[in-house]
Amino acid sequence: MSSVLGCCLRWCGDGGSGHVPLKEMPAVQLDTHHMGTDVVIVKSGRRICGTGGCLANAPLHQNKSYFEFKIQSSGVWGIGVATQKVNLNQIPFGRDVHSLVLRHDGSVYHNNEEKNRLPANSIPQEGDIVGITYDHVELNIFLNGKNMHCPASGIRGTVFPVVYVDDSAILDCQFSEFYYTPPQGFEKILFEQQIF
Repeated sequence: MSSVLGCCLRWCGDGGSGHVPLKEMPAVQLDTHHMGTDVVIVKSGRRICGTGGCLANAPLHQNKSYFEFKIQSSGVWGIGVATQKVNLNQIPFGRDVHSLVLRHDGSVYHNNEEKNRLPANSIPQEGDIVGITYDHVELNIFLNGKNMHCPASGIRGTVFPVVYVDDSAILDCQFSEFYYTPPQGFEKILFEQQIF
């Protein structure tokens, strides 16, 4: 009898519970395989410093995406969306068709054209949280949870969240567990297999 029971336990592989572990979905974070040569990524893929840019590891496949960045230390920085063709060593972004970004001075650039600008009294400062919404047409900016009514568009193709830093800037990304509730209809970035 014990040999039959032992055989069954070996067949189940885990002592008989029958539990089959499911593959966990990877976390959305800054992608160390898609970053500039002088960029440093720390805090489990959530903090960027150094000089250059970095893409997140998940494209924006769903209809309405939201993500945030906290400005830990001011300097030169930019956040927004970009294709994988963006040159992560050439900053500031927004100089070509491969990126659409809010820059540290409040301007929003795409293809070397200023698409919009934050109000002068709403330039993000150290400690502020900048939220980004993207719906495959329009990028919008939120500052500490408040809509800045500063839409911009023009980028085409598959895009990823992007950030660049220089001149001692340090930014932390937040792709889930947000500081502020996303606007209605927008949600955290999902990997493609999570959408279906």
